[in-house]
Amino acid sequence: MTTTLAQRVVAGLKSRILDGTLAPGEKLPSEADLIDEYAVSRTVVREAVTRLRAEGLVETFQGRGSFVLAVPEPTTFRVEASAIRTQHDVLAMLDFRLGIESEAAYLAAAHRTPEGAEQVRAALEAFSAAEPGEAVEADFAFHRAVAAATGNRFYLDLLDSLGPMMIMLPRTRLPDEFSHTDAAHVERVRREHDNVGAAVLAGDADTARAAMRVHLGNTRRRLLSGGSRSA
Repeated sequence: MTTTLAQRVVAGLKSRILDGTLAPGEKLPSEADLIDEYAVSRTVVREAVTRLRAEGLVETFQGRGSFVLAVPEPTTFRVEASAIRTQHDVLAMLDFRLGIESEAAYLAAAHRTPEGAEQVRAALEAFSAAEPGEAVEADFAFHRAVAAATGNRFYLDLLDSLGPMMIMLPRTRLPDEFSHTDAAHVERVRREHDNVGAAVLAGDADTARAAMRVHLGNTRRRLLSGGSRSA
């Protein structure tokens, strides 16, 4: 019972902190005021304040009371190309993308909409028709279309923060046999994208996830084959 009552006090105070009614640096109402306001015991009020302290919303000073802490400002996730200096960094970025984009492909297929499917189809066609000088932008546009098709803005925000450099940096470290002037390599990569796109368009979520893992896993293996070319 005490815990349930404390939750009610926590919810009320947290709402006032988050909407700015209780501003950063402002002192919480006294124990007596909270007891009257919520019709609870001193024990309940102290438990509620302890919980708010544990969540990083208030700070308590002996003899002075509890004060509202500033809620951390949201930060924008960004990866600067200049911060990815070595082949190890590029491999780490690919490992990161494997986890993120495989799930994005799954969700794009599972939550397929006519609008999302059309964007993926158009991006796939543009990638297939791209000239070598347009390949990086077209490749990124396809991955971005898959992220957009999830319907989850965080996937899209993340890919936008990475930008085309997520495609360009691995390519700069690939061995010569994986050049985009090599017809066999270009065809392999095109098929990998086709497999991802086809699964998304078919609404086959498990296959879409697997196809994206194969594509990015193959990119990783191609990069490892040129390990001696670390930058």
